[in-house]
Amino acid sequence: MPDSRSLRRKVAIVGAAETDTVGHLPNHSTLQLHAESAFNALADCGLTLDDVDGIATAGVSPAQLTEYLGIMPRYVDGTSVGGCSFLIHVSHAVAAIAAGYADVVLVTHGESGRSRIGVGGGAGGASTIGGQFEAPFGVFGPPSMFSVPIVQYMQRYGLTEEQLAAVSVSTRQWASLNPRALMRDPITVEDVLNSRVIAWPLHLLNCCLVTDGGGALVLVSEERARDFPKPPVWVLGRGESVQHTNISQMWDYTEWTAAAKITGPEAFRMAGLDHSAIDHLMLYDAFSHTPIYALEALGFTSAGEAGPWFAEMRGAPGGALPVNTNGGGLSYTHTGMYGMFAIQEAVRQLRKEATGRQINDIETSLVHAPGGWFSATATLILGNQ
Repeated sequence: MPDSRSLRRKVAIVGAAETDTVGHLPNHSTLQLHAESAFNALADCGLTLDDVDGIATAGVSPAQLTEYLGIMPRYVDGTSVGGCSFLIHVSHAVAAIAAGYADVVLVTHGESGRSRIGVGGGAGGASTIGGQFEAPFGVFGPPSMFSVPIVQYMQRYGLTEEQLAAVSVSTRQWASLNPRALMRDPITVEDVLNSRVIAWPLHLLNCCLVTDGGGALVLVSEERARDFPKPPVWVLGRGESVQHTNISQMWDYTEWTAAAKITGPEAFRMAGLDHSAIDHLMLYDAFSHTPIYALEALGFTSAGEAGPWFAEMRGAPGGALPVNTNGGGLSYTHTGMYGMFAIQEAVRQLRKEATGRQINDIETSLVHAPGGWFSATATLILGNQ
């Protein structure tokens, strides 16, 4: 059986960029957001579409995207399992480039999450599993679906509303340092608790933004990685897994990112690193509880300890381990599938481009994201050495 450790540092991200702005972009269709991101990422590394022979995307089909861009690649990845899809695309691109399936892989993301321009309708119905086992009980949409397991976690581990609110406060502190962040005004735990209740224990400020935007990445082999204008960001480790589709089918309501028990160890094993080697975390934060679950599932704390960890502001500016330094989905932007933006911030930090919030002496960043109804999970470890 091949050893994934042989792929460590064999592929690098050499181009990375987002759409010109994020937020409310009613003049951009979904495909335009993909294209703008793609052109920006290619410009970032000095390549053009003529150089691209591999494509990976989610949200739209690869065929829609290649038609729109006017290219015909020899490697295609249409994995679409929600917000972690783009981490999985990076993971697959490593294998594809190493195998010779492609030389330049372009990974794109674009979502008109707020304006809904060019967005298709959803699928579902009474005969689906969700239609049979969730809809009859009045559970609909992320806030109400996700609030039920949070309550069980609170009962089992003693997580308080104040600790939950502290995640939003910590993340906003980082957002205040990021000029592109949509929400930059400082908030307190009391502000979060006094904001409108959406579905207890989730208040408005426990919930992510709803925005338009996108991002893209360009990956190449180790041999080519130093031929570009900016320093390469190496893929050191990766992991991916899926578990369920519906919230009602979670194996354990207190383990939102249970599959991280596969993806985390896989990423660390491939990278040949342990937790002490990680300088920076980007943990998907669709709601303020998700970084709590991720921190525990990845082994940075024991079960039940992540709430107090965040309440002590250990992930905030000046804390021991910086978490979500762009402001996260809670305060920076959240188009629906946030994982691309987490990768983008990791790249910025590793390139020393995160002006105003740059982590000193950073060499590694761990990016972690769930997907769908927290059914899929992916982890990346990136480095600049």
